[in-house]
Amino acid sequence: MRTTTLAALALVLAPSALALPLRASFVPNDPLAPRQYYLAQDHAFDAFGAELPVLDPVRVAIIDSGIDGGHPEFPRSRVWAARSWVGGSPLTDEEGHGTFVAGVIAAAINNNEGIAGMAFPAQLVVAKIARSDQSIDVRDEAGAIRWAADMGARVINLSIGGLRDPFNPRRDTFSRIEANAIEYAVRRGAVLVAAVGNSDEAPQTPWPYASYPAALPHVIGVSALTPTGKVPTFSNRDRIYNDIAAPGQEIYSTLPRSLTSFRPLCPNQGYSDCGPDEFRHAAGTSFAAPQVAAAAAVLFALKPTLQADQVVNILERSATDVNASNGCKQCPLQRDAFSGWGRLDVAKAIAALDGVLPPPDRLEPNDDAGASAARLSGKVTSVKATVDFWDDQIDVYRIYLRKGSGSGSRSMGRRERPRICCSGSLARNGWATSAHRISAPRRRSARACRTSSVTAPGRAGGTTSR
Repeated sequence: MRTTTLAALALVLAPSALALPLRASFVPNDPLAPRQYYLAQDHAFDAFGAELPVLDPVRVAIIDSGIDGGHPEFPRSRVWAARSWVGGSPLTDEEGHGTFVAGVIAAAINNNEGIAGMAFPAQLVVAKIARSDQSIDVRDEAGAIRWAADMGARVINLSIGGLRDPFNPRRDTFSRIEANAIEYAVRRGAVLVAAVGNSDEAPQTPWPYASYPAALPHVIGVSALTPTGKVPTFSNRDRIYNDIAAPGQEIYSTLPRSLTSFRPLCPNQGYSDCGPDEFRHAAGTSFAAPQVAAAAAVLFALKPTLQADQVVNILERSATDVNASNGCKQCPLQRDAFSGWGRLDVAKAIAALDGVLPPPDRLEPNDDAGASAARLSGKVTSVKATVDFWDDQIDVYRIYLRKGSGSGSRSMGRRERPRICCSGSLARNGWATSAHRISAPRRRSARACRTSSVTAPGRAGGTTSR
């Protein structure tokens, strides 16, 4: 009798529950937006109501082949600054790659024309570094990164890459110039987003290592997903430097009108379905990365006080795990070499802003000794280092001790390196804080103390670049 009563009650309540109104989310009126399936998969606008909020602009740098500055999707108010390192105007794009990337991020939205850019508050900082043969000089790239940081870019998109092969130095394209430029931008508070690379440019498919600059500290490495949630064979794998995944096949975006004019009967001039073959069904990690860059810009716009490392942490840890349950049978549960932390979810990242935020690390990047190390002043007795196995494996601190500050009869020289004894633990699963008490080495064994660097467990730290 009890079971019958409960079942009847459930039948009575069910229609009422179904009748509850669902919260309407924003739908752009741009007529070609339905072709951008990735907007739905990224949940690009699901966090907003029927209208988008009015937010202050966030500068997003696109370091690429320039953009079509006369395209209706990029009014002059949308471009904060532009510069070319290869001659010609940065507001012309002979290759099409930069204009395509720019459309994903910042195409004008809700203007009843064309497509919808994901980062509706974005203001573009355009750096043209690709030559006519599609090659890029790493010195131009480094100069563009530094310039973009000086222009106030809070997000820098790098849909470019150089081969990484840690077992073959002759093939590996590490560049100290590039690594130093990345560090420069990180010091100025920028989030750097880069494609992990495509294996059609590597010795074999799939390639097990992310390209540079994705394979550098403090850079978000982005891999590709198919429309059905698989990881395509062209998307480079990497256990450490592949951080997050986003759609990277059948991407629809803007193209320079000069490239679509060769098909004059095509109705959507200035868009990829009217372009050359390589853009009509565009695929690549280059086109997954700008989706993550756009998400970073939206987070900055919604909460301008965020620091770059907080934005990185939120985007990665709010991602939806990619595994057999949602399309990728080869992807194990939790973080993996195929998709990193998982699929980008803009709505979940925005929702995370209302919760407990990861602690900011105001001393980054302090990943090496010498000038890179953070200087601690005053009477410091303990340091809380924010380190992470995946994104920030080492923190190094510079400490100056006055002469005579040692304990007992032993005194330390003015610039003698102190040692620290460790307490607390570091975790692979997220941010961790560890207190380290600073002391003179007197009466402490070598086994109990270490030099003044904090290292997350697992892979040894290091920097690499193209």
